[in-house]
Amino acid sequence: MNDFTSIWNTFRIQDVFDILIIALMIYGFLIWFKKTASRFVLAGILLMGLIYVMSRFFQLYMTAVILQGFFAVLFFALIVIFQEELRRFFERIALWGRIRKRTYSASFEHEIEVIIQTAANMAKRKTGGLLVLQGEELLDRHLEGGIRLEGVLSQPLLESIFDPNSMGHDGAVIISQGRVVQFGCHLPLSSNSAEFGNLGLRHTAALGLSERSDALCIVISEEKGTISVALDKKIEVLEKAAALRAILENFYAERFPKEKPRAAVSWIRENAGEKITAVGLAVVLWLGLGYQRETVQREVTVPIEYRNLSPEWIIEEPKATEARVMLTGPAQAFQLYNPSSLKISLDLAQVRQGGQEIALSKSMMRTPANISIVGLKPDRIYINAYKLVPLSAPVDVKTSGSLPAGFSLQKIEVMPSSVTVLVSPRQYKNNIRLRTRAIDMRNITSTVVLTPELIVPTDVRFPGDKMPSVVVTLRVRQRG
Repeated sequence: MNDFTSIWNTFRIQDVFDILIIALMIYGFLIWFKKTASRFVLAGILLMGLIYVMSRFFQLYMTAVILQGFFAVLFFALIVIFQEELRRFFERIALWGRIRKRTYSASFEHEIEVIIQTAANMAKRKTGGLLVLQGEELLDRHLEGGIRLEGVLSQPLLESIFDPNSMGHDGAVIISQGRVVQFGCHLPLSSNSAEFGNLGLRHTAALGLSERSDALCIVISEEKGTISVALDKKIEVLEKAAALRAILENFYAERFPKEKPRAAVSWIRENAGEKITAVGLAVVLWLGLGYQRETVQREVTVPIEYRNLSPEWIIEEPKATEARVMLTGPAQAFQLYNPSSLKISLDLAQVRQGGQEIALSKSMMRTPANISIVGLKPDRIYINAYKLVPLSAPVDVKTSGSLPAGFSLQKIEVMPSSVTVLVSPRQYKNNIRLRTRAIDMRNITSTVVLTPELIVPTDVRFPGDKMPSVVVTLRVRQRG
């Protein structure tokens, strides 16, 4: 009871979102692997994971260490075992927004009629063919060869493609959204065709694609004149073409359902077992990995940031640049936060003239929600601030070297001859002059106009922190 009371007292809104996000991820994996042949492997791995989490929670040291090493090796095995399933899963995540926009419409009824009539006529004439109806998943990575068509789906078009004298009649036709996208495509062959008896090449290719995607493949046999359907890693021979209608209607209804309001109760009932399992596993994972049972303290050094200081003000050196902060929180929280993001921010918008003492408070520093500040060293700092005053400083032009022989310098003009600077009150009475960077005279043989950079003392500023530019004119004349 003490443990449950401790959990309840420390439970935060962030923990709710933490559990919901993990539950959503687990639910997605459960739904995705529900119909896969590898679901029993996944169930075994989840069971081992549950044992590992419980061993961590109840501090079973040996069990936790052994299973930790086991999962380190299993991680790579998991990628190999579920390679195809994982690729399909991540593809569906990437396409989720686009997929949800497609819904069942009246155009599908036209597609169904065209496909049924085409399959029936081809079976009656014993014309071989392979039709692929694209589902929610992309098929490009499974296809080889093929010719792009993008033609409107029709019975004459399909029958002309599978005419024995037509180019690409041995390949597959890809149908998507009422259009024949490609024809003459080669599909991946199934490695489990032996389970369904002696299959021909078209049937093996149809089964292979159904193992790698959610597409519906329709095969018309040129030897027997039968119609077969491959879907969800299974292939079956239909007794008659009319049986194809129910399969096509179910395929379109499942992949592209009609838009209708869904009650909250029906949403909860749909895949209720998987939802309960996902939430339960997420809670167990949170208790084993996310629940913060131990609180630790750490002292870190953080910089002090002086902000909102007007350009007309200056803080006299030396000034405090960092402070020691004592933080407390769960050990896991310190593993997630970034120490470099911490800083103490001093607002100097209301700074006063002269020396003053500023108290450092917890409100000046932003920390993660589950980490608290328990102490600051020092808890106050001393600064000496003063407002800069404007002063007109003459500009002197500095030169180096001499003009080439036969040339003389007539005059040096500077525009402007003086600029406004900001200095401390103590410097106001000093004779402050600005110099330009040295101008090399050795290659000047005529009058030139230059804009040399100003050399500014460290304790001098400009209004608006913008350095002015000066124009220097060197008037040079050749001796007669």
